[in-house]
Amino acid sequence: MLHSWNLSPQEAIALQKRLASSVVLKPLPEEITLVAGADVGYPRRHDRAVAAVATYTYPGLEFRELVRFQGKFFYPYVPGLLSFREIPLLLQAFERLQEEPDVVLCDGQGTAHPRRLGLASHLGLWLNLPTVGCAKTRLVGTHGRVGPRRGQYRSLLYQGDKVGVVLRTRTKVKPLYVSPGHLAEVESSRKLVERCCIQYRLPEPIRRAHLAVQRAVRGA
Repeated sequence: MLHSWNLSPQEAIALQKRLASSVVLKPLPEEITLVAGADVGYPRRHDRAVAAVATYTYPGLEFRELVRFQGKFFYPYVPGLLSFREIPLLLQAFERLQEEPDVVLCDGQGTAHPRRLGLASHLGLWLNLPTVGCAKTRLVGTHGRVGPRRGQYRSLLYQGDKVGVVLRTRTKVKPLYVSPGHLAEVESSRKLVERCCIQYRLPEPIRRAHLAVQRAVRGA
């Protein structure tokens, strides 16, 4: 275990600050054959959530596996502490995978976080795998206007550092906020996310996990 989950918000914030120093920023592996996408959704029952992980071959992006885990969550919603709410469920889902992925794409932030430890970075430390944050909204930082065409991007700056990019993954569709989680860095993260976006705004592994979560939520 990396740490206990039974922490107050103040203790969790202090832990984030300590763990941030353990995050390694470096290019993603040159040999990537399996990419995972992870997402979490919440049914109407407020004490339960659904975590899903989908894997795809890379670079061919052929669907390989989908696993889900539904269970109780015990951490309240606190801005900036989403990982404490979702990672225990995601770890249960990852344990059900038949094959370990080379890289994990997360529906959340990586280092583009007030304490440089978003969900992707935190999960990467737990899994000891390269992770990339791929969020639909901005949490921190500033950036210039992103061009309208697919592939165009601008740097996301926070406290004087480049913590990610704002990437247009589909022409004239809202961009994504991409930031390295763990064992990744900005440029290789951007390239991987763009290559995993075929027809839609979201990368295929995250999109498949998201659809699975939504189906489970509707059926709950």
